[in-house]
Amino acid sequence: MSADGQEGDGRARQDVRLANEAWEALFRAQAVLARRFRDDDVWHEVSPTEYDVLHTLTRHEEGGGEGLTMARINREVLLTQGGISRLVSRLLERGLLERRADPGDRRAARIVLTPEGRAVQRAVGRRHARAVSATMTGALSREQLHQLREIGRRLADAAAGTAAAPRPGAPRRPRA
Repeated sequence: MSADGQEGDGRARQDVRLANEAWEALFRAQAVLARRFRDDDVWHEVSPTEYDVLHTLTRHEEGGGEGLTMARINREVLLTQGGISRLVSRLLERGLLERRADPGDRRAARIVLTPEGRAVQRAVGRRHARAVSATMTGALSREQLHQLREIGRRLADAAAGTAAAPRPGAPRRPRA
């Protein structure tokens, strides 16, 4: 390194550029894949956004949950509060969801899947899973899929504050 620290500055700029290029590649891949999956011929019963609500409720059912409040659905599905309310209302009207009293809060309600909603989620979910698998395994090896899953989880955990994200300039520990 030179006495004025120029090499370190060059490395820092390269790291900033690399991090931004990686983010842009990840963001573009997500956008392109989301469009492709949206356009797949699997959404006969529900739209992709409606499916997102059904899938979110299914994930919580599997953990022994008793449905979710509207506030929790809003945190988990990427729509505005008003958009979620209208979407849930449509799914309630179609008989795919049911509103139940919240046993822990008499002022709140929980949204749960009906048997028909569960059946629709499973049917659409199977078709969607096959389409996702065909696209992902057509582009990446099994090892790369494992790596991508781990990278995605680490990024999500770091962004959510549930994992210690490395500080800029801190030495990076290799993960086994």
